[in-house]
Amino acid sequence: MSSGAVVRTLLVAAAIVTLLAVAAWAGQRRLIYLPDTSAPPMASVVLPGAEDVRLNTSDGYELGAWFVPGRNPAGPGHGFTVLFAPGNGGNRLDRAPLAATLADAGFATLLIDYRGYGANPGRPSEQGLASDARAALEYLRGREDVDENRLLYLGESLGSAVVTALAAESAPAGMLLRSPFTDLAAVGRVHYPFLPTSLLRDRFPVAETVARLQVPVTVVYGTADTIVPPEQSRAVADAAPHLVEEVALPGLEHNDPPMFGTPVVEALGRLAESLRP
Repeated sequence: MSSGAVVRTLLVAAAIVTLLAVAAWAGQRRLIYLPDTSAPPMASVVLPGAEDVRLNTSDGYELGAWFVPGRNPAGPGHGFTVLFAPGNGGNRLDRAPLAATLADAGFATLLIDYRGYGANPGRPSEQGLASDARAALEYLRGREDVDENRLLYLGESLGSAVVTALAAESAPAGMLLRSPFTDLAAVGRVHYPFLPTSLLRDRFPVAETVARLQVPVTVVYGTADTIVPPEQSRAVADAAPHLVEEVALPGLEHNDPPMFGTPVVEALGRLAESLRP
């Protein structure tokens, strides 16, 4: 091959790499956020006694959410309210079974949908989700039936990053992180090793932030998780200065049904009991 042909080949290769990098940069949030944009039904249709509520963000969005009262005065969660931040897929209808299990354990729960999810306006981003979480907290602070001193954050996967960031601003009584990753780039390298994760616009530095929190923390994860490797969740647990419990659920994948049910609620119940005087 002549020197001119070599140069042309290298230029073509460089152009392809550049185009791939630009495409990855432009479309990265489509790989991160996987919303179900359909409108959920009325809360009371799905969860008896639940309320449809509206959250107003500081940047002008009105978001739909559900408030689900606790229904077991003898349960471990009685008197506690949970701000629940979901993962990156679906919408709040998918988390209704978890909300029902929380209610059966006595917890009241605010089940939120981020911007762009569940017929909410806007497009998700790290900054946007932080604003959504703040709006959820402000809503709970405005309810007379919520004791702010018994407020718990529950984050699922990406939601673990959301509530961790919120806890750095407004500390809850306690926090449970379900399947947390250390940071978004770390989990991105697992699934997209060919993409330059150093160029991510959204960072979500969970382990780094957890290490600064003076908040009782429980970490729950499945040992067979192929979406968020269990070693990342263990690293988050190791980073927590006030770790209450690390719960490794043997053989469970990221989205197996128990990850949305009893094992998580039981761990949250133990966290709540540890916080009682």
